[in-house]
Amino acid sequence: MLADRIEAKWIDAFCEVFERCAVKPGDTAAILSETQSRALNVHLSELALLRMGAKPFHVVVPTPRNRHIVPVRSTGASEAIQRLGPVITALQQAGFVVDCTIEGLMHAPETPEILKAGARIQVISNEHPEALERMRPDSALEKRVRAAAKMLRGTKRMHVTSAAGSDLDVVMEGASTVGVWGWTDKPGTLAHWPGGIVVSFPKSGSVNGTLVMAPGDINLTFKRYLASPIHLTLKDDYIVDLKGEGADAIMMRNYLAAWGDREAYAVSHVGWGMNPAARYEALTMYDQRDTNGTELRAVSGNFLFSTGANEFAGRYTAGHFDLPMMGTTIALDGVPVIKDGVVQDVFG
Repeated sequence: MLADRIEAKWIDAFCEVFERCAVKPGDTAAILSETQSRALNVHLSELALLRMGAKPFHVVVPTPRNRHIVPVRSTGASEAIQRLGPVITALQQAGFVVDCTIEGLMHAPETPEILKAGARIQVISNEHPEALERMRPDSALEKRVRAAAKMLRGTKRMHVTSAAGSDLDVVMEGASTVGVWGWTDKPGTLAHWPGGIVVSFPKSGSVNGTLVMAPGDINLTFKRYLASPIHLTLKDDYIVDLKGEGADAIMMRNYLAAWGDREAYAVSHVGWGMNPAARYEALTMYDQRDTNGTELRAVSGNFLFSTGANEFAGRYTAGHFDLPMMGTTIALDGVPVIKDGVVQDVFG
């Protein structure tokens, strides 16, 4: 376990991110946290904002009871706000929101209302700051993520293959695409740190084919590298068959079934990681309480496949898997952008 001690270098890293978020002296900033938030990141956010001459204030809410029969991890859909009007109003009026909730506000139900008021939300992923400092802002990464998002928005078809046997077809027309490079300086937008990810949320009925998760691929809900293959068959967005003999497949089947919700089997988003500073082996370097796995989502060249909620397809569920897959080939309208797990030189 890493020491939970304030380090000047971590304040420096937080300042770098907030500067990219256009925080200026005198600006008001809300630090949103919950009682089970990583206190170290909350404290670092406050110290960094004060060093910059901003005027931070804290909004702290009790971590709500888990309403589900299974542990919930890595959903990006914090339930901490509980639709409390005064909390939403405070965040709307703050202008800049530092999100230190455990799961983050990416897919929280209150987020659209907060963004619509013009606030910008910077999610500090629930990582130990030792990991955050390695993935500080990178202007070159921003340029490449923007180019990838633009390409995805103009794509009609995504085709994903692999030596392990994947053959997945995704209709991209009408999909909603988001690129995240690690900070946000535009009112009404959200970003998370670490960044370096581009993902699309396909419309209903857009995903069909086979995905084969090979040993070494990652189940981030379980924070676990796979030791045995898992074969997923998808029809009109839904996993209709999940085969595998090892513990990885057994746990995945059990977790999906535990929700009692068909939408947990559906596709949430598809995309890939682009951050050259993100390390594939990082999951082995941290105790489970010290990592949320965002770094693994951003590893350059992984195919980031996710199940669960997709508001753009009208699907809502708390069941969620983020499943980075290595060694895949991703083609957009026949043009390879990832080849055998390597990002191709097509994004400038």
